[in-house]
Amino acid sequence: MAADSVAQLTDSLAKTGVVEVELSYKGQGRKLDDAKSVSDMVKEIQEFDDLQALRLEGNTVGVVAAKAIAKALETKSMFKRCYWSDMFTGRLRSEIPAALNSLGDAVMLAGARLTVLDLSDNAFGPDGVKGIERLLKSTACYTLQELRLNNCGMGIGGGKILAASLIQCHKKSSAEGAPLGLKVFVAGRNRLENDAATALAQAFQLMGSLEEVHMPQNGINHPGVTALAKAMQHNSALRILNLNDNTFTEKGAIAMAQALKHLRNIQVINFGDCLVRPAGAIAIAEAVSEGLPILRELNLSFGEITEDAAMAVARAVKGRDKLEKLDLNGNSLGEDGCKTLKDAMEAMKMGQLLGSLSDDEGEPEDDDDDVDDEDDEEEDDDVDEEEIEEEEEEEEEEEEEEESTGIKVSTPSSVSRPPDVSSFLSFPSPDKLLKLGAKRAMLIEQQVDVSDPTKTAEAFLKIASVYKEENNDVKNAVLDSIDALLKKAFSTPSFQGYNFVSSLLVLLGLLKSEDKVKPVLVVPGHLNALEHVVRQDYFPKENVAVLQAFLSR
Repeated sequence: MAADSVAQLTDSLAKTGVVEVELSYKGQGRKLDDAKSVSDMVKEIQEFDDLQALRLEGNTVGVVAAKAIAKALETKSMFKRCYWSDMFTGRLRSEIPAALNSLGDAVMLAGARLTVLDLSDNAFGPDGVKGIERLLKSTACYTLQELRLNNCGMGIGGGKILAASLIQCHKKSSAEGAPLGLKVFVAGRNRLENDAATALAQAFQLMGSLEEVHMPQNGINHPGVTALAKAMQHNSALRILNLNDNTFTEKGAIAMAQALKHLRNIQVINFGDCLVRPAGAIAIAEAVSEGLPILRELNLSFGEITEDAAMAVARAVKGRDKLEKLDLNGNSLGEDGCKTLKDAMEAMKMGQLLGSLSDDEGEPEDDDDDVDDEDDEEEDDDVDEEEIEEEEEEEEEEEEEEESTGIKVSTPSSVSRPPDVSSFLSFPSPDKLLKLGAKRAMLIEQQVDVSDPTKTAEAFLKIASVYKEENNDVKNAVLDSIDALLKKAFSTPSFQGYNFVSSLLVLLGLLKSEDKVKPVLVVPGHLNALEHVVRQDYFPKENVAVLQAFLSR
């Protein structure tokens, strides 16, 4: 009798369409170079009736292999979801657009209507965006609901191409009576900066359908933030807004606060590490107190917020029964301010919702908590100079991004993360290193897991990449930071010095790796830093000999 029930349930599920519709090769680490290497995959795709989703994450796909897979997809009219993140590791940048064009053309030829396109962690740069430009403008994307392009190194140029493609798609789909209604947009760690953020804001405003926007670590300051704020006002269904680690300053924060007043469905706000400052925090607090009835999480960490502004935020969340977390860590409250804030939250019976305050920066040294417009402009100039430095190092950063594991879509926590250290290690620049202050060596030492030789080698090369012989401040900051990092590493009993040297040689392209690690772009700073460390007492002499043998080739 039980067997009959199971059979009936199976039949019922089949009739309602609840059947397997996905082929997954996720995480298999396959090197797919030619038609032969994907012959079994092609056969399975061809034989899979009504295929709706294909997972290729965690493999590496060449141009010829992509064409073979594409050929198999040409008849799959029910195809909807492309899970194609992290599938070009070790490939030449020039290969990626051709592979993407083949796959995109096949989807279009099949007459498929996509709902999900995920190409995160591919570090394909602006050329990669060109590889999906045709697809994004086509009928295949009129139904797109999720677009995930996290950690792709698009840059300003790629961001503008993406924005133009989305605008064109919306225009053409609207003409057919079914406008593009994108719900989820993910594009963290892409160096979009103000110009691309402003271009994308135009697309967002036009669509007005977004429910989640994740754009952390993009070098956006107040002009770009203001443009995004204006666009968000037109997306009334927005639930999650994550702009972590961009530079708002008061101007951007106040503009975003005005936008929040229009977003009654917002549940998660992540403006951590965004330098909202006291005036910005107070404006955001006002927006929270006037609305946002279902707010679950508010992150204003590492924003140079003072005690008065933090208390305004605390008062704003009073009585919010949906609130699950308030993060004000890493601000400028001071010891007394932290206690006052904790006491206030406890008095409101919300103490358990307040995140850690362990990284508080202490009270500001200046009496003036507010920074005037002139200071804002100076800040913008600083950011612009920093962005120029990052643009000059673009190739190196994109190589490093290919080695990254990406960013989890859920909003990141600020607990135990010193301000700006992660930003420096993600996108190194001399200016960022100097801004870490006198404690930079200690902060970097705390951030890097020195028990892992590979992570230590990666951190070493990132720090060394900003070395400048002609600038004594930068030069000394680099060498001090490297000395502190390696002293701690080599003094750790479990640290494997030989593995550290091997990882260095692999990352410098002097030694091949079975893991197909992409070498970094070698700059003079790497060699200058190596020349320094081999002379230090902490560096084992046996490892010096190994380095010399390879570097002398």
